[in-house]
Amino acid sequence: MNKEYHDLLGAIESKNAVLGVVGLGYVGLPLAVEMVKQGFHVIGIDLDISKIDKLYRGESYIHDISNETLAEAIASGRFKPTADYSTIRQIDAISICVPTPLSENQDPDTSYIVTVVDEIKKYMKKGIMITLESTTYPGTTEELIQHELEALGYTAGVDFFLCFSPERVDPSNTRFNTFNTPKVIGGTTEACLKLGEALYSKYVQTVVPVSSPKVAEMSKLLENTFRSVNIAFINEMAMMCDRMGIDIWEVIDAAKTKPFGFMPFYPGPGIGGHCIPLDPMYLSWKAKGFRFYSQFIELAQSTNDNMPYYVVNKTSKILNEYAKSVKKSNILILGMAYKPDIADLRESPGLEVYELFKDSGAYVSYYDPHATTFRDKTGNTVSSIAYDVEQLKKYDCIVLITNHSDLNYNEIANLGVPILDTRNAFKDFPHENVYKIGHSVQQVVEQEEPALIV
Repeated sequence: MNKEYHDLLGAIESKNAVLGVVGLGYVGLPLAVEMVKQGFHVIGIDLDISKIDKLYRGESYIHDISNETLAEAIASGRFKPTADYSTIRQIDAISICVPTPLSENQDPDTSYIVTVVDEIKKYMKKGIMITLESTTYPGTTEELIQHELEALGYTAGVDFFLCFSPERVDPSNTRFNTFNTPKVIGGTTEACLKLGEALYSKYVQTVVPVSSPKVAEMSKLLENTFRSVNIAFINEMAMMCDRMGIDIWEVIDAAKTKPFGFMPFYPGPGIGGHCIPLDPMYLSWKAKGFRFYSQFIELAQSTNDNMPYYVVNKTSKILNEYAKSVKKSNILILGMAYKPDIADLRESPGLEVYELFKDSGAYVSYYDPHATTFRDKTGNTVSSIAYDVEQLKKYDCIVLITNHSDLNYNEIANLGVPILDTRNAFKDFPHENVYKIGHSVQQVVEQEEPALIV
């Protein structure tokens, strides 16, 4: 190993290395704060000036980082948020945590990574370590980073060190966080991997080394494609049970009593967040370059993408039972975030459900105590209504999309308003006005009819 390797390893072991995090969002900010907690000096780079201002005021915009925790990091003097890429000159090891969305054609959009690499090239110094954490297709680390830097005359494993370590952030998860979630990492050379292990082991409890960046990149896509396919399967089972007059939720509860060979997944109004709706499509896109076409991935994506339509159709059937139609009905969407107890709206199925109801001529409102505003497809800002029991009674139907833990399900169930529950959130309040996906409307109505007295 050369001098650059030993110098960086020594700086990591002594915690004198200056670390950098590019992208201070749901992945980058928790990572930067954990680095600071473990005694490192950290420069956080984000081009959103409003974020930088909030950070210096101690105002966290990430659910998993409290204002108190953020204030402690800033007060330590070891966390320096900035929008200035030239600070890369001061950084010994940098983690890239920028978004990797899909284009309108469902192709990978790696432009954010390309932008960061262009900035690194401007301020490149020998001996720097670069770790890509953004979820992407196998081969990205070599193609977009290694090849670009080696074209300038640098050599990976000698002049710079390069790894891929996929983020595994689960917003609002109270059990697993940046520190105790095992971290997969793959290096482009043996020296790169050893430095990556040495660095991440300083602020992550368990590091899982693999043979290459491609393996690390593929592992993240496998994790989320596995979830996408299984969610799609249970969504299809829900629609089948709906048709057959069987309660899918009871079926799942029965099946999961088997102590082996079964893993419970649950139906819902669609899939949301940055990972599950996007990652499988990255894999499918890359596979096509090898003339491999994944029918499982495409079918799962189609099934999950169609769940908002199923929700709207199910609502229409419920309204029919009350001699109403979706058109001109007042519908309230309950919960808009993509998962409980957070404000994150990325790829939330509720957004699509909202637009579908609007397109069907309904008057649509929403209530979410966490995600208080969003922009509709026309660019207009839509705000959550205030929680008012008397006002809630005026809706023709309430459609629960997100099962936030702080919603008063008993009170809402007792309003007498028809409710479509897409998450089985009202399971403890089985009122006659509460309907579920994966459970026939007709069956519920038949159960409501009084028995004949002979």
